[in-house]
Amino acid sequence: MQIRSIRTLLFALVVLSLSAASFAQVGVAIRIGPPPLPVYEQPLCPGDGYLWTPGYWDYDYDATDYYWVPGTWVMAPEVGFLWTPAYWGWGGDGFVFYDGYWGPNVGFYGGINYGFGYFGVGFEGGRWDGGHFFYNRSVSNVNINEIHNVYNTPARNNNENHVSYNGGNGGIDARATAQEEAAARDRHIPPVAAQTQHAQAARANPQQRASANMGRPGVAATPRPGDFNDRGAAPAKAAGGPYTPANRGGNAPAASTAVHPHDLPPLTRSTPNTGNPKRDKKYQQQQDKVVAKQQQERDKLQQQQDQEHVKLDKQKANEATKQQVEQKHQQQTQQLQQKHQQQTQQLQQRQQPASREGGRK
Repeated sequence: MQIRSIRTLLFALVVLSLSAASFAQVGVAIRIGPPPLPVYEQPLCPGDGYLWTPGYWDYDYDATDYYWVPGTWVMAPEVGFLWTPAYWGWGGDGFVFYDGYWGPNVGFYGGINYGFGYFGVGFEGGRWDGGHFFYNRSVSNVNINEIHNVYNTPARNNNENHVSYNGGNGGIDARATAQEEAAARDRHIPPVAAQTQHAQAARANPQQRASANMGRPGVAATPRPGDFNDRGAAPAKAAGGPYTPANRGGNAPAASTAVHPHDLPPLTRSTPNTGNPKRDKKYQQQQDKVVAKQQQERDKLQQQQDQEHVKLDKQKANEATKQQVEQKHQQQTQQLQQKHQQQTQQLQQRQQPASREGGRK
């Protein structure tokens, strides 16, 4: 999925150095995750052909604050296209925003349970059939007197989890399935103009900011994009969980995320000093072994991605295809980085009890 591009002057030089294919991949990571998803009701579908796009927390870098973009009904840009929601994911040193998109299949959206058919995997709120969209009444709020293309299939939502991000401390532990990875290679359409304007209106409304509404926005969902004052707009019934606004300075942007393994910072080793030379040597050997294996995995993934670049050049692929491949490369790189960080942390945790024991001896 597409990561929001850097718009600040601070990163201008970095942006200029990127190729057109990778420009959309550069993003700003936030060190503190978004608030829990608020509890709200879905407004009535305004008409046939509208698809539900769930609300989500976005981030205003100028205000250094999260703000709620209300869920809303949107006309699909093409017959047969479905919406894959945006989500926040842990990028190794901060949370990174992955924008939503339209496509023939629903892709990975972090395993986040947005409700109303988006329960972490796929979409159960409706389906296309014969060029018409049919609504699942068990999760979609439609007026059957006006919309007759409906069906009723019980949803599989048994989870009241309101966590709004993937990975990191307390995040959803989910990875893309083979089907979702395949969906990422489909032809995509970015958010339509109505969605972009809808998000901009939310950003401009101070009451939508998390620091003002404490995770319970006054406008949680709207019948149509931008209908913040419509009588059908739904306020949040409750916050999804406790929320304390973070220290604004501590929520400053972190470094941009890497697209390929060779963009990652070099692997490092710590110098143990427990007072027990034998134990320190053993830990150093374990650390060297882990780092060596991690470097091999980096090199292997880099080689694989380089081969895909060569293949794209031979095929004279267009920019859209190249961009999709770069998106996949970045996701692979982030997953590998997160895996390696977890391995390093586990090794350090195993050493800590031994360090205290060594200090007592």
